[in-house]
Amino acid sequence: MALADCDRVAEIRVRGWQHAYRGMVPQSYLDGLSVAEDAERRRRMHLARAEGGVVNLVAEDPGGEIVGWACHGPYREGEVLTEEAELYALYVHPDRVGQGAGQALLVESLTRCAAAGRGRLLLWVLKENARARRFYERSGFRPDGAEEPFEVEGVVVPEVRYGRTL
Repeated sequence: MALADCDRVAEIRVRGWQHAYRGMVPQSYLDGLSVAEDAERRRRMHLARAEGGVVNLVAEDPGGEIVGWACHGPYREGEVLTEEAELYALYVHPDRVGQGAGQALLVESLTRCAAAGRGRLLLWVLKENARARRFYERSGFRPDGAEEPFEVEGVVVPEVRYGRTL
């Protein structure tokens, strides 16, 4: 991912949230998401994280349009970075879901994490997000029993952790 991709990545992330999390997080929160604000956040994070082992990947269609984005790096145990890897995000534009971009991004993240010597790749997914959970389970990820509350506008939305040995 290049710095110039931040606007498109922000659009994919925001539209992905609005599509995937409808009915799971407060609609007012989803309606309030801003592509412009997220793009600015992506630019700041892209510049700051480039040195910290964080990798941002994009998937393009044959015409060169960015259709998906993934981000991985060291697993975060609170404020401490561990030797394991974490998939921080994986989103595909809602119009492109089911066309292989998400799987391609996941495979590339797995490959890069294994090449970096990481033993496991961990990720967090909303407990109610059955579609995402099936996607990860088809790729060999399994819930490891860890759960955390994720609060959105005062509503607790539980997340479960999944992991896969590399």
